[in-house]
Amino acid sequence: MRILFGALVAIFAFVASPAFAEVSPTSIPGATTVTTNEAKDLFDKGVTFVDVRKDSDWDAGRIPGAVHLELKSVFNEGELAKVVSKDQEVVIYCNGESCMRSSEACAEALKWGFAKVYYFRDGFPAWDAAGNPVE
Repeated sequence: MRILFGALVAIFAFVASPAFAEVSPTSIPGATTVTTNEAKDLFDKGVTFVDVRKDSDWDAGRIPGAVHLELKSVFNEGELAKVVSKDQEVVIYCNGESCMRSSEACAEALKWGFAKVYYFRDGFPAWDAAGNPVE
């Protein structure tokens, strides 16, 4: 019995290890993946940024001027269309590579016909770490 219990503990520890944490895709078909520097260039150009993080993350800090469309409760075609037209550029971000929200939002936006979608995979943590403006 002890051997079985030990084996189960070892299996659980292996499966629950950070090595198996969910990682966002490096690209989304149809979207343009941008680095932090490219995102900053788009920001300087006045391109709209959409933050799809949880309310608590938004409240803790964000890219200045970003629009908050929380993925699980607010983000939908109609709400996104209130922010940008389907032919305008839009940068979508969340909490970096361990966050799936921006990849999901980009895929949805493309499905709805938004044509100029930028996937800022590294998201707010990289933006902040680079010393870019935050509010």
